[in-house]
Amino acid sequence: MPDRIQTEKIGKLGFGYMRLPVKGGAYDTEQINRMADAFLGNGGTYFDAAFIYEGAEEALRDTVVKRYPGDRGKIQIATKLSLHAAKSLEDMKKHFQISLDRLGTDYIDFYLLHGLDAASSGKGEELGAWEYLKELKSKGLIRHIGFSFHGTPEDLDEIFSKHPEAEFVQPQINYLDWDGQRVQARRLHEVTRKYDIPIVAMEPLRGGLLASADSPITSLLRAANPGASPASWALRFVAQLEGVIVTLSGMSSLDQVTDNVATFADLKPLSSDEMALLDKAVEIINSVPRIDCTSCRYCVKECPSNIAIPNMIGVYNDYLAYKTTAGINRPYWLFTRNAGKAGDCTACKACEEICTQKLEIAELMKVISGVFDNPGEQPGVPPL
Repeated sequence: MPDRIQTEKIGKLGFGYMRLPVKGGAYDTEQINRMADAFLGNGGTYFDAAFIYEGAEEALRDTVVKRYPGDRGKIQIATKLSLHAAKSLEDMKKHFQISLDRLGTDYIDFYLLHGLDAASSGKGEELGAWEYLKELKSKGLIRHIGFSFHGTPEDLDEIFSKHPEAEFVQPQINYLDWDGQRVQARRLHEVTRKYDIPIVAMEPLRGGLLASADSPITSLLRAANPGASPASWALRFVAQLEGVIVTLSGMSSLDQVTDNVATFADLKPLSSDEMALLDKAVEIINSVPRIDCTSCRYCVKECPSNIAIPNMIGVYNDYLAYKTTAGINRPYWLFTRNAGKAGDCTACKACEEICTQKLEIAELMKVISGVFDNPGEQPGVPPL
């Protein structure tokens, strides 16, 4: 049986190091130091990074590990092994050592296989990833074995049934996805309860979208509780769920840290009336008109600028719903890192000739470029 995680030693709010503030094209270390100090000073202990989060592990080393050398036993460090980046057992060994070096530590508290679904889980079996993690634990190089998850409830059930060595899981859970068709957060939660697996919940704020002051749901929530931020509603929804030991927040400013730690300092379950209000909030978000793209991707094949057009429209639809680029600018950056930006559109309209929905794509790309191609100092965009 897996070791029992000593939850009493872990702060219930976790600090995700994937949406850190930037300044002048690099991480704003001075601000991150203040954020880490405020988090630790208010009972926070759990920091989450990943091998493929560019600069995150190094930032965690520089702002926490080096600055709190005597407190390593009180700080939980989580990072992830990417099965997309690793092609062999040797790659996994190399990437683990790189993570240790980047983090400046000689062990990792919570080590996760990153973003498992049916395909990556199968690859993990082929590479012997689970056996490798058990070997690392037997050597004292990691304390707990787990995985983050982006698949179906059926995939999750299969992983748990095959791998009783899994000590925790990190699924996406928030009130918007609770009964959603894509993520199916409620059903994922039910599977974890079936196996009594502790949960480290990610995306409680949907990448910051549920924390937007400009969202159409903000006035609804403010009217019910003027002193509570939109973020606090979303965090309370997740933190109250059975089995959740840590609720991760990818904080991007000191104000966000201050607000989040205040929520957890006086954490109260949502009442039935408050839960009903969140149901209303979901209805409002889902009622916002969106660009009717079916993601058939015929347009991508015709684009001379190699623009991932459906992905551009997808992030823009989120912008329409939440009236903020927070949490969306990073996916935009990922979609354009090795492909064209919306602003690279030449208005040749080859895509429009083949679009099954007859969308005016060239005009859309112009609008989307105006929103996303000049992010400036927005938090969450990694240094390039």
